[in-house]
Amino acid sequence: MRVHAVVALKAEHRLDVLLRVAGLARSTFFYHQARLQTPDPHAALKAQIRQLFDKNKGRYGHRRIHDQLLKKGWRVAKKTVLKLMNQLGLVCRVRRKKPYGSYRGQAGQVAPNLLERDFTAQGPNQKWVTDVSEFAVAGHKVYLSPVMDLFDRQIISYTAALSPNLELTNTSLREALKTLPPGQSPLVHSDQGFQYQHVSWRRLLAGVDGLQSMSRKGNCLDNAVIESFFGHLKEEFFTHSEFETVEEFTAGLDEYIAWFNHERVHSYLEGLSPVQYRAQALAA
Repeated sequence: MRVHAVVALKAEHRLDVLLRVAGLARSTFFYHQARLQTPDPHAALKAQIRQLFDKNKGRYGHRRIHDQLLKKGWRVAKKTVLKLMNQLGLVCRVRRKKPYGSYRGQAGQVAPNLLERDFTAQGPNQKWVTDVSEFAVAGHKVYLSPVMDLFDRQIISYTAALSPNLELTNTSLREALKTLPPGQSPLVHSDQGFQYQHVSWRRLLAGVDGLQSMSRKGNCLDNAVIESFFGHLKEEFFTHSEFETVEEFTAGLDEYIAWFNHERVHSYLEGLSPVQYRAQALAA
């Protein structure tokens, strides 16, 4: 800004010369100089916004920052938060599409779409969703298989490996099933990937009297919630980070999923994290 330049140079040069070079009227210069010397009325709010943004590693846009400010007692408009974040240069990361697809034709048994895009659940362990996503890390391809509970969007188990094989998906399901209280039998929804068509997957579900559900072929919207999780994961953790080793990536993945479950607020969950939402629901 021209006023800043004049302020910086006026101790060494005549003011009238600087104003003539800058093309500023004397009254205009003194008006803006006075504004520069006035304390920033949003200084405390900006500091709080930056603290929230940095704490969540740049993963929150202005809407979630606004929600967190309200919880801390601030009374501020959402548009003001957006304006101040723009002034501070705080930009939430941009989502990328996932390239991996596990469909290889019918290699086993295809289940009907029992979920039918009803992504609501009245309690824990009624409806689970799962899928596989691919990450290019340090010259390798790493595959992630999470299982999510639709009740609170919590990732209840996950497995990462260098191959999208049966063991990858079966391990994540097996670990999820270990968390079930006696007598509970979830509906587990996936796409038509070869791993989910395999008899080993069906046997794991049969062991707890679980129901199998599959998306229609090539229809990602039938499993939109887990697709959304992958989008957030890549936007908030992977896309703008660099990992020198697979081990560094998996350590960061562990940290991210812990943050996602325990701290990341969700508008769907009334501004709570999955763990907070479940605890509140079970205590009611």
